[in-house]
Amino acid sequence: MSAKRIGDHTVSTNQPIELAPRADLQARTEGDPGGAWILVAVLAAIPVRGARVVATPEGDVAVFRTSDDQVFAVRDRCPHKGGPLSQGIVFGHRVACPLHNWVIDLEQGQAVAPDEGCAARFPVRVTDGMVYLALRAF
Repeated sequence: MSAKRIGDHTVSTNQPIELAPRADLQARTEGDPGGAWILVAVLAAIPVRGARVVATPEGDVAVFRTSDDQVFAVRDRCPHKGGPLSQGIVFGHRVACPLHNWVIDLEQGQAVAPDEGCAARFPVRVTDGMVYLALRAF
């Protein structure tokens, strides 16, 4: 495993991020879907048009960063044959599965026509360069 130092933070560059929820990493916001937000990454550690995998009790979640610096989170499993979406090609707000080229819309989690299926989405937000994830899928 290699690690990268970004400011006061050390992040893994080639391993899933293991969640260890702690009270000081959680914050509540009114009206959010899951209530608790968990710090999962430093934004700079997620490559533009790339992804990082977050290992959660709900399964692996792929956190994507698009070329316009939007961040999206979906289950790291293509609805077609279970391919790792985190290893796909990111373009616009979509990702192409590396196994069979299915295209998933990152905003909706839906496969793009003519394909059908859905990857569970997770609420994600960026505050002061830190990426937070709510584990309740929607």
